[in-house]
Amino acid sequence: MPVNAAAENVFGTIGAICWTVQLLPQLHKSHRTKSTDGLSPWFPLLWGLAALPLGVYALVQDLNAPLIVQPQLFGALALAAWAQCMHYGPARRPARWCVAVLAVLLVLLGALEAGCVFALRPAYRRGTPAGKAATRFFGILSAALVSPALLPQFWEIRRHRAVVGLSLAFMAVDCAGGVFSDLSLLFRREFDVVAGVTYSLVVVLDGLVLVLAAVLNPRAKRREAAGREAAGNGGTAAVGGAEPRAAPVPLREVHAPAAV
Repeated sequence: MPVNAAAENVFGTIGAICWTVQLLPQLHKSHRTKSTDGLSPWFPLLWGLAALPLGVYALVQDLNAPLIVQPQLFGALALAAWAQCMHYGPARRPARWCVAVLAVLLVLLGALEAGCVFALRPAYRRGTPAGKAATRFFGILSAALVSPALLPQFWEIRRHRAVVGLSLAFMAVDCAGGVFSDLSLLFRREFDVVAGVTYSLVVVLDGLVLVLAAVLNPRAKRREAAGREAAGNGGTAAVGGAEPRAAPVPLREVHAPAAV
């Protein structure tokens, strides 16, 4: 790809906008339903923590401005989603507790990020091997946190046999943000492999969640409808004075493995 600073900034800005608003549908969904059932609290927590090394890496590397702002907003919104899990989830923490813990985490992570940037930037700009190795470590650490963050969510999907509690609009916008951020890197003078791997992993994992939702959610709706129909038939039979009879189960369903 030819070097094009304008294209790099345009795609980077679009990616940053996507990753600024991507969690808003999730925050709205959790607030509207007053429930985070089906949303693993580890997912937003790990993403919030991953913003620290990703922010350090972007600042020290002096990536374009949108890609520097992006991890800060990404981390703040992810931690806000985690606070909702604490408030609306099984823990049922008071709202004041959640806001206080969120504020402490944001201040603490911001201070750590600033300290790491000031410590690493001089060595990196001098081109010392130690400075380059330390900067690359932060990039790899962010990828190592972002990648497995969705694994607990996949467990929730397996447990519910459907994608519930997770906003699909959030997943779609997040996936688009990864695509545009990858495109912005293609127009840099030197392609950043670590940042590219991080963004690409987000695209792949988000895409997998969307595919699972397209496959599993219709099945879950059919199971729910069949259950309501069976319950309705049983109630009608009981009103007529007859003993409700269980519907015969096809042999293929008896011997089929459980859906995941």
